[in-house]
Amino acid sequence: MNRLRQKQSQHKKRIAFTVTNDLVTDNRVHKIATTLLGLGFDVTLIGRIQSNSQTLTNRPYSTFRMGLWFNKGPLFYANYNLSLLSYLLFKKFDCIVSNDLDTLLACFIASKITKKELVYDSHEYFTEVPELVDRPLIKKSWEVIEKKIVPKLKHCYTVCQSIANVYNTKYGTNFKVVRNIPLRLSDKKNHKEFTPPFPTDLPIILYQGAVNYGRGIEEAIVAMHQINNARLVIIGTGDEFEQCKYLVQKEQLQDKVLLTGRIPFEQLKYITPYATVGLSIEKDIGLNYRYALPNKLFDYIQSKVPILASELPEIKKVVNEYNVGTTIKHTSSDLISEAINKILSSPNQLKKWKQNCAIAAEELCWENEEKIIKEIYINLFI
Repeated sequence: MNRLRQKQSQHKKRIAFTVTNDLVTDNRVHKIATTLLGLGFDVTLIGRIQSNSQTLTNRPYSTFRMGLWFNKGPLFYANYNLSLLSYLLFKKFDCIVSNDLDTLLACFIASKITKKELVYDSHEYFTEVPELVDRPLIKKSWEVIEKKIVPKLKHCYTVCQSIANVYNTKYGTNFKVVRNIPLRLSDKKNHKEFTPPFPTDLPIILYQGAVNYGRGIEEAIVAMHQINNARLVIIGTGDEFEQCKYLVQKEQLQDKVLLTGRIPFEQLKYITPYATVGLSIEKDIGLNYRYALPNKLFDYIQSKVPILASELPEIKKVVNEYNVGTTIKHTSSDLISEAINKILSSPNQLKKWKQNCAIAAEELCWENEEKIIKEIYINLFI
């Protein structure tokens, strides 16, 4: 560590993090960047800006958001990677970090041309996301990029052991595991001092995260017909956001279901503790979801919110190992409503789960997980 600081005192190593989002809600990249700042690196986060992008809060590192001509589909990815490549070639960085497969092509080419280090952070099993399952030609295109580049990577990590095992077996790589775990909630500001964007007169059933296909959100909405004296709050946005808004109106559940849209992670940590139950009910569609280990799972634990989750292997392992909630075999409206009604009518069990969350939160925090990140990046320059 001292040798690294001595070298960096002469020349701070510059690291570029690349993402396709607008940086507002990407807490994983924020945490890693902040950890590296603490080690003395000069960090820049590179994303994109859209017409509906919120203003970024003050960040301790540099940020750059590219304006693009296209915002979805193949033209977006082509536009993004060409713009990113141009930026990386004309800026001086000592290390380029590609976050997910959709940034990897530009980062790989730039690292080869500039002869700089390349690190790959796979946030998910990209080629097995549900959005690609029924689109074989597009899926094949991403698989070609993955097959050509991933076997050549020397420095790489991902979000759970199951995905690491797949990559390491398939490509002979050495993916390490850095789970998407939040910082320990030690902020002196009590969450009760923060007013959430929803009423709290009833128990809150919370879903936070991407509102995308296969997350069980539509089933949770319909399940509210069978759940009384509680409110479902959905925080986030995504491809299915408008469909979910329509479903709420169609089912006449406006009084029982609220969709807040996106909330920056700096505020979200004060909102999550208001929940009574946190949902992580992804469906088993494609290997990406089967091996999912969502960050919201750990956000709930840090906020002492008991969990209702799918019986997917990585998720079930955490819920059962720490006894912080319960799981359901299938993501159906009937099973969701049955499980939630049972939870809400079991105050002693809820109390026990909350206590277990508090215990688990001491272990499942970024302060422990970041040790792996420190080791990866220190070894790059020593």
